[in-house]
Amino acid sequence: MHDDRTLTEGRLARVLDQRLRPAVHARSLPLEVSAHHIRGEPVPVSEGIAGPYKAIDTGAPWGPAWSTTWFRIRGTVPVDWAGERVEAVLDLGFGTTQPGFSAEGLVYRADGTPVKALNPRNSWLLIAEQAKGGEDFEFHTEAAANPLIFDFDAAGDPFVPTRAGDVASWLRADGPAGPAGEPLYRLTRMDLAVFDKTVWELVQDLDVLSGLMHQLPEDSTRRSQIRNTVSRALDAIDLQDIGGTAGRARALLAPALTAPAHAGAHQISAVGHAHIDTAWLWPVRETVRKAARTVSNVTSLMDEHPDFRFVMSQAQQLAWLKEQRPEVYDRVLEKVATGQFLPTGSLWVEPDTNLSGGESLVRQFVHGKRFYQEEFGIETRDMWLPDTFGYNAALPQLMKLAGIDWFLTQKISWNTTNAFPHHTFWWEGIDGSRIFSHFPPVDSYNGDLSGADIAHTERNFRDKGAANRSLVPFGYGDGGGGPTREMLARADRLADLEGSAKVELEGPTEFFTKAQQEYPDAPVWVGELYLELHRGTLTSQLATKQGNRRCEHLLREAELWSATATVRTGEPYPYAALDRIWKTVLLHQFHDILPGSSIAWVHRETEQAHQDAARELNALIDAAQRTLAGPPGPDGCEVVFNAAPHNRNGVSALGAVPRGATPRPVPVRVGDDSSLVLDNGLVRITVDVRGLITSAYDLTAQREALAPGTVGNLLQLHQDFPNQWDAWDLDAFYRNTVQDLTRADEVTNDGDAIEVVRSVNASRIRQRLSLPEGAHRLDIDTTVEWREREKILKAAFPFDLRAGHSTSEIPFGHVQRPTHSNTSWDAARFEMCAHRFLHLTEPDWGAALVNDSTYGHDVTHDVRPDGGTTTTARLSLLRAPLFPDPEADQGEHRFRYGLVLGADIGDAVREGYGFNLAERTVTGTSAVDPLVEADHGGVVIEAVKLADDGSGDVIVRLYESLGSRVRTTLRTGFPLATATMTDLLERPLADEPELTITTDGVTFALRPFQIVTLRLLPRG
Repeated sequence: MHDDRTLTEGRLARVLDQRLRPAVHARSLPLEVSAHHIRGEPVPVSEGIAGPYKAIDTGAPWGPAWSTTWFRIRGTVPVDWAGERVEAVLDLGFGTTQPGFSAEGLVYRADGTPVKALNPRNSWLLIAEQAKGGEDFEFHTEAAANPLIFDFDAAGDPFVPTRAGDVASWLRADGPAGPAGEPLYRLTRMDLAVFDKTVWELVQDLDVLSGLMHQLPEDSTRRSQIRNTVSRALDAIDLQDIGGTAGRARALLAPALTAPAHAGAHQISAVGHAHIDTAWLWPVRETVRKAARTVSNVTSLMDEHPDFRFVMSQAQQLAWLKEQRPEVYDRVLEKVATGQFLPTGSLWVEPDTNLSGGESLVRQFVHGKRFYQEEFGIETRDMWLPDTFGYNAALPQLMKLAGIDWFLTQKISWNTTNAFPHHTFWWEGIDGSRIFSHFPPVDSYNGDLSGADIAHTERNFRDKGAANRSLVPFGYGDGGGGPTREMLARADRLADLEGSAKVELEGPTEFFTKAQQEYPDAPVWVGELYLELHRGTLTSQLATKQGNRRCEHLLREAELWSATATVRTGEPYPYAALDRIWKTVLLHQFHDILPGSSIAWVHRETEQAHQDAARELNALIDAAQRTLAGPPGPDGCEVVFNAAPHNRNGVSALGAVPRGATPRPVPVRVGDDSSLVLDNGLVRITVDVRGLITSAYDLTAQREALAPGTVGNLLQLHQDFPNQWDAWDLDAFYRNTVQDLTRADEVTNDGDAIEVVRSVNASRIRQRLSLPEGAHRLDIDTTVEWREREKILKAAFPFDLRAGHSTSEIPFGHVQRPTHSNTSWDAARFEMCAHRFLHLTEPDWGAALVNDSTYGHDVTHDVRPDGGTTTTARLSLLRAPLFPDPEADQGEHRFRYGLVLGADIGDAVREGYGFNLAERTVTGTSAVDPLVEADHGGVVIEAVKLADDGSGDVIVRLYESLGSRVRTTLRTGFPLATATMTDLLERPLADEPELTITTDGVTFALRPFQIVTLRLLPRG
């Protein structure tokens, strides 16, 4: 006995796919097609259109990896098609791949104006809305042969290592489609066709009803009604005369599509969107083209659908269009003016927010919001960050200070252990700032408004009862072209449909305004939003992370010393250079670049960009310091500059003094047992014949730091083969196997340092341990020739501490995390991010690890047989994933980390800054008084610069770093006329806190971790 339900639903699927969809363009004829193949980098549009072209047949191969082919199509509309809507169907050979991950095309008119993109789900091109018959036409398509590096639809493992991500390697090796240089694609269909609107509308009717039917409970009355209605409509279709019978079928479906939703149906704000990774499985240059294709597509769609609105969330991509594709940017301006194209998100790019430094995140907001203001006159109010790998707890305050009211993300839905308990909530940061936040319960930032999407949204919404509204970002991302006309057809039918949530096309502002009014007392989540996935991104591609960290500190120095030189000597301030370099650094903080999850091409270009930026910044710093240091003295006196926010070695913070001697490392002595010892009267470090630290003794506190029977700076190698997402993930089972590197090739006394050399497999590790005079910090300078594959290298320090939590630096403050795994939330946080320091403490004594380029850390604790507790902190130094870059991290690396004994949290902050901001010496004789000084040790000056508006005002950004309430005076090294507290964009705050202003400073109070930006006007 057959099940009528199964028969109907199976019949519907087959009729839709095999008969109705092909019938939309049933009347067709081939086009005249010719091609112009370009190896290497893309050429300007005018050059591509100019040819030369040669005829090419449908079915012909085209496109070696990363090449471009220009296709020219020509034709004449048949006379007997007069009155019809005529379209070209241009299938470049997309196959069934997800849009955005294979070939892509952008169609131009012969005069170079863009029309729309071609993608796997969007291969049509309008020729005539109502043809006259007999008209000639010509179009050109810029087609990109991007290799399929990651196949989401692959039946097997999509994480297969490939050299296709490095254009240089690709030319030497075989690719997925055969030897390098062979074409990847074949033209599939290049036809002129009549668009049968009635059949198309029937397809959309059935698509929506099918999607809804499959999501309703099997025994529901509504599902049975839809099934019966669909069955009658299918009976009404003559498969040999689909065009002639489609109208009759639609009439039978109409009652099912006009039945209204119930009054309490879930409310969905459908926001057009196309998440475009600024680089990932393609280089930055291809992202420019992906943005151009997507924008051309959505602005074309807006012409036919005036209610359609689309958000674009990265100012950098719009800036590229303005600079490189002005013809596309003109369409943006046109549609911004109509209110259809909505700049959103407030950021320069969608950055990684675990790894980016505090001042970098400030500038992401500054440059993003300023671009939108200057280009469109729009003050954005939201932070749109759907796809990044965790969210630091300083972000709510930064958003508030940038004039942002709302936050949207999606990625926490990827948690593998704990489901986040809310979809709409208030997020509270470390300073107490709160931001109204939403996680779209559709669990995707590439929605398609299908029945599955809508039903999942409603079922999944975790704030039912208290709230009834959510947002769905819909559109194909990563160059997939964004929303389609089919998606808009679904939205129209789902606006008020029985059995479904109600769908309304609108923008983020409308959604957030309604959601906040509906749910003002939403629950509060305090602290970081930790992603329980992609923990390996804290370590992958060290050179990229190292370049970013160094550029961040060089930018601090360049702004500080340039501002000081301008105020002190009148030297011109390098506004343009600093603006340009900041944008370069911000670009490469994108959430698939800085985390190390892009192809080799991207990381090679990033490393070069960082090197170029560093070279230019060092030149700016040197020029400013030479101006400030004055003429050289007769004895070759040097001036020492201290860019750190704390005094050190007799030099004031942010100032400079002439000085002769520089603190040196203490000499190594040999112990009675042939061990090597570093002792500066404050700290004594003992290293055994294996090169391992057997004692780290705080002479001041008379306390051993290391747990009994353990060794410090123990390098450990783990197998690192996650279940998926190689460069992204670090799975907990990596700890199941470990190789302790206890054998040394060499342990030598180098006079003022201990040198240790180790070999493991094909890798070689050289470490230099030194102890400066007057310091509580042991410095470990490490050089690694890294040749491991699918391994992770860690450095372990087992402390004799019962520490219930660790403290990690984050932007503008720190967070505490448990060292235990009492709950599933604690256990899932087995790898965590720390910036310049990680601190562990008991009430009266603590220790810190500082670093110059390491972010991944883990901390565990165990009870020993003697009843004591060992708390072990480890730095994650290097990884070796094979996908998407099979050569990730291979080669030589140099990095530093340090062990600080007897450290409280203030010491950890100071040592972290000092470790990353080395003193600089310049020949000269002049002392340099700081432009500004804070009189409280817990107040950290993060940035000193001149105002962006060119007024000459001095901008100072500072924060409270210890988690305490303080009152501080910021003294100025120049006569002060006025001081104003501002937002991040250097505009006066609406509710400015009380300031006490004198001629040489300003006094004010700060709450724990508060960030303050002051605008100082020098007198005269």
